[in-house]
Amino acid sequence: MKNIRIYVDASTMMIGFLSLTLFPAEQPQAAQPNVVIILADDMGYGDPGCYNSSSKCPTPNIDKLAAGGMRFTDAHAAGAWCTPSRYGLLTGRYAFRTDLAWQKQPVIEEGVRTVADTLHDAGYATAMVGKWHLGFEEADKFDYQSELRGGPCDRGFDSYFGLPASLDIPDYFWIHDRRVPVPPTISIPDSNSEGWSPIQARYWRGGLRGEDFVMEEVLDRIANAASERIGALANVDRPFFLYVPLTSPHTPWLPGEEYQEANAAGMYSQFVNHTDAVVGQVLSGLEQAEISEDTIVIFASDNGPVWYRSDTERFGHDSMGGLRGMKGDVWEAGHRVPFVVRWPGTIAAGSVSDQLISFVDVHATLAELIGTERPGTAVDSLSFAQHWTGKSDDTVRSELVCFQSPIAIRSGNWKLVTRPGSSGFLAHDPVGRSAFLQADELNPTADAASDVPQGQLYDLANDPGESRNLWNDKPDIVRQLRDRLHQFDK
Repeated sequence: MKNIRIYVDASTMMIGFLSLTLFPAEQPQAAQPNVVIILADDMGYGDPGCYNSSSKCPTPNIDKLAAGGMRFTDAHAAGAWCTPSRYGLLTGRYAFRTDLAWQKQPVIEEGVRTVADTLHDAGYATAMVGKWHLGFEEADKFDYQSELRGGPCDRGFDSYFGLPASLDIPDYFWIHDRRVPVPPTISIPDSNSEGWSPIQARYWRGGLRGEDFVMEEVLDRIANAASERIGALANVDRPFFLYVPLTSPHTPWLPGEEYQEANAAGMYSQFVNHTDAVVGQVLSGLEQAEISEDTIVIFASDNGPVWYRSDTERFGHDSMGGLRGMKGDVWEAGHRVPFVVRWPGTIAAGSVSDQLISFVDVHATLAELIGTERPGTAVDSLSFAQHWTGKSDDTVRSELVCFQSPIAIRSGNWKLVTRPGSSGFLAHDPVGRSAFLQADELNPTADAASDVPQGQLYDLANDPGESRNLWNDKPDIVRQLRDRLHQFDK
């Protein structure tokens, strides 16, 4: 593994101190495994080498993790962008059940139990390091002199170190538990890069940053804080849950100098390589603490990449892994993501599963694995514990719903999209939308009296790239799936 740049300052030293003092010793529960979730940000299905043998992004640590555990080929984030994905992962609920206005309020409503709540109630120490992006109380008018409420420390986590949202959304500052020790006061301008779309490469929105918040250092600050937290938690006589949502390879792409050689797909492959090294640093922290064998590690990405067909043609790298669309899209590349689980001695090394799973299932699965009940608020979560442990290979989930614009439902191998086209970021592509759009996409308000499909229907078993719209050919299936969608209600 390449070396990670290390920045030692008062804030990171304080993290280690807090970790040692927040979790008093309790009765050991040796039978319960530790749990670490590492969530990449905007990493495509085709980026890790273990998912795409032709990938131009070196990912030796993610590949090694997959070789030691189970790799899922049909795993789906709870949404095609940051906020709904994180909501579903932590709560076990589809994101249509909440208000996603994270800029103004907590997205996870008070009373909704998170994975952290469930594990904490079962005796776990719980910690989070990284990107939150699920809002705070009065988030649109921060008072940096007061505590931030409604965030991680009010949603099941004992401690938190991280940033409020993505690294391209101002203002930029570090949060320690509920406090902002260094408020944002330094003005920085917008940032972009030549040769890329306006929302790729070194893109961020101008605003204010804290004096201790340096864009190029953020990813490694998260890595170092996560490693320190592991070291502290390993010395506590309780199992622990550590959630590490990274800021990469989401924009801005800011690869360290030691990753410049991984440039087969330009700045993007360099930053994916940097992200992989951070994953390796977290895994090394477990090894150094001699707790790898006792820890469930889950690695996934929160949604698809910001990568256009023109990028694929330029670099020969398919970040989407043959799937259609990208981040924000209802098509598969928007939400089908890398998903790897390792638990030595329990999950078979080198195993591959084609089971349909969703982020919302993590809550029920972990609850069963540690021997506790799934909370009543995790209404959409199904447990895959028996499948992970090899005790059963029965199909657990046959249906998946994606509530965004447009709405989609997956039933078996059939996928219905309620209107032509998709949401997403295609309009930002420098070569223009027309390079991507097929006939049905060019008619977002299709005429019901014409032969132009009013929606989309795909057979993913025979057409995983969603290239053949069967809406007009299979009216009975369209009707069945539409009726099923109407059964969902808030």
